[in-house]
Amino acid sequence: MKNSNSSLEFLPTAFILVGIPGLEAEHIWMSIPFILMYIIIFIGNGTILHVIRTDVALHQPMYLFLAMLALVEVGVSASTLPTVLGIFLFGTTEISFDACLLQMFSIHSFSIMESAVLLAMSTDRFVAIYSPLHYAAILTLPRIFVTGAVIGLKSMMLMAPLPMLLRRLPFCGHNTLSHSYCLHPNLIHLPCGDISINNIYGLFIVTSTFGLDSLLIVVSYGLILHTVLNIATGEGRRKVLNTCGSHVCAVLAYYVPMIGLSMVHRFGHRVSPLLHVMMANAYLFFPPVVNPIVYSIRTKEIRRGIVRMVS
Repeated sequence: MKNSNSSLEFLPTAFILVGIPGLEAEHIWMSIPFILMYIIIFIGNGTILHVIRTDVALHQPMYLFLAMLALVEVGVSASTLPTVLGIFLFGTTEISFDACLLQMFSIHSFSIMESAVLLAMSTDRFVAIYSPLHYAAILTLPRIFVTGAVIGLKSMMLMAPLPMLLRRLPFCGHNTLSHSYCLHPNLIHLPCGDISINNIYGLFIVTSTFGLDSLLIVVSYGLILHTVLNIATGEGRRKVLNTCGSHVCAVLAYYVPMIGLSMVHRFGHRVSPLLHVMMANAYLFFPPVVNPIVYSIRTKEIRRGIVRMVS
């Protein structure tokens, strides 16, 4: 470690990651569910991407946004894979300072993208239900691709300052993290310097992305419900709402674990470390595991494409 002017301060060359507290001796066995989850994530989301890419009939806004969601979830999972499997399979608990910052940047950038894609998908459903005759004219392919590019660039630009802000801080005490990967809410508790700028900027990111996105998603569904209630027949209402079912599941799968993890980080100082680990794993693993299953089962066109692919 590099000593600073004060003997109590240092710039860590590495951080220590943890697997599952209390089950260190069982890590090799605990690797099995994680390997299975990664297989489901990469095969499930990869299958959806392949089906949408190869079926011209699915080159429509709803499915292109779904492809973006699958791609982002692959990115989140690929960001955690090296350290998670390194810990559980090989007992590698150390990660360099720079690699930790890079992983933090990658995980949070893809998470911000996922939230924005979910908002884009809710907007797509609102336009399709509120103005079906103008749907194709409003959500053209160029606009969809520009939306995807803006989502990606915005997420990376928002996250870029955080690693630099962490680098300027002195670290004291210990360099052990609470998870199998590097997350900003965990890293920010290690420095002993003034972290007010980090906290303010972190709060700005949370409110301008996850907070604003979730608010606009709720507004979108409020407008969708208002539109649906004006449909005369109950059968018509059911059919319209059925097109939103998979997206509602995706929103809940994403935001419920995220809110739970945020609550644990903010108010769970006396909570068991095991709960911290389980909530973080639920936040990062639950959506990419569940979403391809939900969309494969509930979306007829995706289901048909998978059947054609395997037959």
